[in-house]
Order: sequence, then C-alpha cells, then structure tokens
Amino acid sequence: MEQPPIAETPNPCLTCGACCAFFRCSFYWRETEEGGGTVPDQLTENLTEHRKVMRGTDARNPRCIALIGDIGDRVYCAIYDRRSTTCRVFIPSWEKGEPNPDCDRARAAHGLPPLTPSDWESPTESPDSTSTTPPDTVLPAA
Repeated sequence: MEQPPIAETPNPCLTCGACCAFFRCSFYWRETEEGGGTVPDQLTENLTEHRKVMRGTDARNPRCIALIGDIGDRVYCAIYDRRSTTCRVFIPSWEKGEPNPDCDRARAAHGLPPLTPSDWESPTESPDSTSTTPPDTVLPAA
C-alpha cells in the first residue's frame, strides 16, 4: 500500500501512532464491509456477537494491523478513510484546544511526551529569511 503524502498543516499523529498500539479498537460489527460499512473484514476479529475488534489490538501488547511505520517516528493508517468510528472520534491532545488524558497515557507508554498546543502550529519562517535552503546546507559549486 502506498504511503500518503505528509499534510500541509502539522499533524503530530503522523509521527506518533501510540494510540494504535495501546488501546483495543472495538466497534459495532455493522461498521465492517460484511455489515455494509467500510472497515475491511480481513483486518478484524470477532470480539462478541455484535462487536468486532481490529486485529492486533485485543492483545497483551496491542498494535493495530492497519498501523504502518514506527511508533514515535513516521506512521500512518493503511485504512484511514475506511477506519472505524472508534478511531474517528479519538481526538488527540490539543487538536481541538484541550488535552486528552488517553492520548497522553498512550504516548507515555511508548516513551513519548504529551502533545502541546504548539505541536499543532505551523512552523513560521522569519520575516528576514528569503531562502528555502536550511542555513547548514552546503550547495555544490556550479
């Protein structure tokens, strides 16, 4: 599966992935393709008669089968546009202006610091800077 491009606005989730490797991701079975939903059946397991769970998340050391990459480095969800409601409603700390203790707890379990409001801000270029080349980059002679 091809990796999606990096978003224009900073999204610290793309360098985290901790929630996908900390929580069990269970949801109503109708969210799967079999039930008329979008979550791929082959990536789920039965949890109860009416609940499904993403493979890999109902384990002692959970990690969602759809999580691609290395936690704390660069990650993405292989089924992002088809993910369950459980994932869609999980709001990372400070994305909407307030902390999420569950996000902080998942990050801590993977040795990552809690997110801060500044993690969601775009880096700004200084007004007197006109070059797009980082200052420590040496360009070859023409």
